Amino acid sequence: MNIAKILDPQAIKVVGKMTSKKRLFQDLGEIAASAYGLSENGTVDALQARESLGPTGVGHGIALPHARIEGLERVVGAFMRLESPMDFDAVDRQPVDLVFALFAPAESGVDHLKALALVSRTMRDNDICAKLRANNDPATLHAILTEGPAIKAA
Repeated sequence: MNIAKILDPQAIKVVGKMTSKKRLFQDLGEIAASAYGLSENGTVDALQARESLGPTGVGHGIALPHARIEGLERVVGAFMRLESPMDFDAVDRQPVDLVFALFAPAESGVDHLKALALVSRTMRDNDICAKLRANNDPATLHAILTEGPAIKAA
């Protein structure tokens, strides 16, 4: 599995300022709807439901919101770079500026976990994060993310 199979080039957005987590999830829902044909409202609801279980801000300015979506056939992702970091209730209490959302089929078991592990490992790479923070072009951001590490299927 690699990020190129998860992240469509159309699912990347750079945003100047985000006012709230709810607004962020709405933007992610819009991206998921346009890039993958998902229900915008269903996606937002699923992200909010998962976030209510515990914040997905993993620290170091990174958030990995994720949700299971009925009717989805494969794991897909959306990436947003925020030019102005926002409060996300992250574990280290630092504001977030890199957001990689994952959407998985409702019954996706191990594929969802593998994708989450892959994205988590990629986003823990300080060099990748520095490159992401230094670029505003969605095509460049996609190239940076898809050059990251891959994991072998079990």
